[in-house]
Amino acid sequence: SAVAAVDRLKESGARDLRFVCLLAAPEGIERFHGAHPEVPIWTAAVDERLDDHGYIVPGLGDAGDRLFGTR
Repeated sequence: SAVAAVDRLKESGARDLRFVCLLAAPEGIERFHGAHPEVPIWTAAVDERLDDHGYIVPGLGDAGDRLFGTR
């Protein structure tokens, strides 16, 4: 989602971007920097990893699924 959001911002002419998030995983940071190495990431915490479902471990899992009952 973050990569796609920055893609769209750049397509609209945005420059001098920063990405701010509360929680990240190493795999997400790697993916983001692979696509946008010039955009710094500001995060409150970096958790251990992603599990087989792409949920942050030991973090929030999929907060959206839990909040909206979609799983």
